[in-house]
Amino acid sequence: MRPNILMPIMIFMTRYYHSSKIPRRSLSVSHFLLNLFPLSLFALVGLLMSSCEEGPTKIGIGLLPEGDFVNIKSTDTLSVWSYTMFDDSVRTDKPYYGYLGHINDPYFGTTTAEFVTQIRLKPAWDDLPFTIDSVRLYLRLLDVKGSAGVTHTLKLSEIAEQIYPDSAYYSSTPVPLTGYEITNIEIPVLKPDTINEIILKLPIEFGNYLTRDTSKLFYHSIKPDFRSYFKGLYFQMSSGPDPMLISLYLGQPGSSNKDHLSSQNSIVIYLHDADNLIKSYAFVLDANNINASFDRFLHDYSSATPGKKIEHINDGYRDTLTYLQSLNGVYTKIIFPGLETLKNDPSFDHIAVNKARLTVPVHFDGDIYKASQFPTNLRLRYKVKNKSKYDVPDYSIDDYNSFFDGTLDSTNNVYNFNIAAFVQGYFEDATDNVKPELEIFQAPTGIKNAIFKANASKSPVKFEFTYTTF
Repeated sequence: MRPNILMPIMIFMTRYYHSSKIPRRSLSVSHFLLNLFPLSLFALVGLLMSSCEEGPTKIGIGLLPEGDFVNIKSTDTLSVWSYTMFDDSVRTDKPYYGYLGHINDPYFGTTTAEFVTQIRLKPAWDDLPFTIDSVRLYLRLLDVKGSAGVTHTLKLSEIAEQIYPDSAYYSSTPVPLTGYEITNIEIPVLKPDTINEIILKLPIEFGNYLTRDTSKLFYHSIKPDFRSYFKGLYFQMSSGPDPMLISLYLGQPGSSNKDHLSSQNSIVIYLHDADNLIKSYAFVLDANNINASFDRFLHDYSSATPGKKIEHINDGYRDTLTYLQSLNGVYTKIIFPGLETLKNDPSFDHIAVNKARLTVPVHFDGDIYKASQFPTNLRLRYKVKNKSKYDVPDYSIDDYNSFFDGTLDSTNNVYNFNIAAFVQGYFEDATDNVKPELEIFQAPTGIKNAIFKANASKSPVKFEFTYTTF
């Protein structure tokens, strides 16, 4: 017995036990029992009445069909399989960001980044006689990774085929060239991990080349214009033995980032006219009327460090680690065979998903891959029959993606993803358009990689699933 119950009983027993030395105690006991009798009688009547009633939650149960009841269940034992995958031809047109240079990684090998873009004249050409005084390339570099303290050079090449904003281009799309190029454009020493605004000197001859036919310096939606006359530029960077990767904005000003409310990347021609009036014309990369452009990425996994190199890519092997690489490199695919089994069970024809939470543990190697080097946020996408890929619907449930989560929990060393809407849609899809498969990826802005624990590791991917059948 608990002390707070035992103590009153002890007091009652010691106060009212019978003793010939205290004759009034027998009277006290009799008086106490007399007072206690009405309370006991009331309790007995209440007990008999309650035994004749059904519990309020059970009244009428026998009158209702079984289909009117729900059954809430929860499990975290559904199997989840992880694979490392790679597609060397990923669609990269209409990019917000262009990437340039090289980066080496002991796990992922060497990645080369390049981009192709049209350029757009601003303001409209006035068609007056002119003399070009200088040409400058203005770039606002959003991020710099690698050996920023050494000299790197830029190469600009004229492309031979016109590109179009409504056409599809891929990371492996070949780039035919005219042969006209500007090489060895020296990039100044940059500051790593911050924004760098740089001005590069280009030859005056390039300005003369762009303006050699002033009748083409216009834009038109139907007839051939400047874009058919000068089709665009192929940007490449040479890093030598000291690789460096830089990024710049190619999207429409203000379309994705409030820091880009006006064009900040352009080739500017400075000139004077017959009256010695100084003028300037900009051939803009990040234009209001967006240019056609696309990124190119080349990955060489064979150059990774022995012992750290990824051993299983696209081979269906469920390794204890899976990988996610920036710049359309390798990615992790998650398969839920347990969900497919449930969907094929007729008893799950009527199901409401209450919770579906995917927890993906990360692998820190104690050297390069620690919490500060992992992406802050990751996303999930699914693929449909025509091979198009989409973010899971949970990502857009709220404006700040707080329900979906996807952030790195550096305390528990995991990424958490809530995917209840995706799982509900999978169960309701009768066309077999959606498979119980997801891909982990990061938005195009990220240039960080990640390594995950998976499959037979000590702490593999976990899937928590709570559902109601009715």
